[in-house]
Amino acid sequence: MSATRLFSVKLNDGYFMPVLGLGTSAPHEVGKSKVEGAIETAIDVVYRHIDSSCVYLNEEEIGRAIQKKIADGTVKRDDIFFSSKVLCRVAYPGEEIFPKDSHGKIIFDTVDLCSTWEALEKCKEAGLAKSIGVSNFNRRQLEMILNKSGLKYKPVCNQVTSGTPSHYCTLGPQLLQENRMYFKLLRIVPKAMSLVFFLVFHVECHLYLNQSKLLEFCKSKDIVLIAYSALGSDPKKDWVNKDNPVLLEDPVLNAIADKHQRTPAQVFDFQLTPEDMKTLDGLNRNIRYFNFTL
Repeated sequence: MSATRLFSVKLNDGYFMPVLGLGTSAPHEVGKSKVEGAIETAIDVVYRHIDSSCVYLNEEEIGRAIQKKIADGTVKRDDIFFSSKVLCRVAYPGEEIFPKDSHGKIIFDTVDLCSTWEALEKCKEAGLAKSIGVSNFNRRQLEMILNKSGLKYKPVCNQVTSGTPSHYCTLGPQLLQENRMYFKLLRIVPKAMSLVFFLVFHVECHLYLNQSKLLEFCKSKDIVLIAYSALGSDPKKDWVNKDNPVLLEDPVLNAIADKHQRTPAQVFDFQLTPEDMKTLDGLNRNIRYFNFTL
C-alpha cells in the first residue's frame, strides 16, 4: 500500500484525502504575512492537506505559499489537497460577513440549502472542485441534502469540531514543530485532489464534544466526518467561549500523554490502547468552543 493510501481516507466519490490537515483560522491580531510563512513551513514538514474558508480572508496568501513551494520543487500541484468553505449567502465588498443587529446579535435569514448544494454540484461538474461536502451540518440538515429530489452527488464529508484522528490544528509554530519529526519519519507525500469545497462534513468535534451519534450517522451514509478544533481552540479568537476549560490542560489527557512519553497534542505517531481510548471517550462533556452570539 502506498503512503498516499495509508495516510489518507477514501471519499465516497473515489478520491483520497490526507487524514491530517492544517486549519488556517487565526485571530485578527495575526498578520496575513504570517499565514503565508506558516503554510510554507507546513508544506516543508509534509502537511499536504490545507484547510481554509472565505471567512478566514487568507485564501490569497495560502495560494501564494502553495505556488512558492511548487516553484521551488518541494511539491507538485497534485500533491496538495486544498479545501475551502463558501457561505450560503454572498457577502459583497464592504459588507459584514456575519451582519449583526444593534444588540450585536447575528441577523438570520432563510437559506435554501438544497439550492446551494445544486450550485456546488455544478461547480464539480464544471471541474472547479474535485469533491464537495458540508460544514457544521446536523443530521436533519444532512438528510435534507441526501433526500433531495435529483441529487447528483452526496456530500463526501462533514467537517465538525472533534477529537478524531482527522484533526485540524490552528496555525502555530509549536504544533508544526511537534509534528516535524513524525513527518520526517513517515515521508508521506499524498497525491491529493486539487480542491474540495465545503458544504464536506466539517463540524466542531474534540474530546469534550465527541459527536459520537453524528459520527455513526455519517459512517452509515459513507460520509467522512472531519474534525476542526480537535485540540480545543485558541481563546484569542472572537468566537471561542472564554469560560470553557483548556482541553490540552486536561489532567486525564496529560496523564495518558505522560504514560506514552508524548505531549497532549501528539496523537499520530503511536497507537493508544483500547483502555486509553475508552478513558478519553469518557471526557465527553458536550462542551462547545464555537460560540457565535445568537
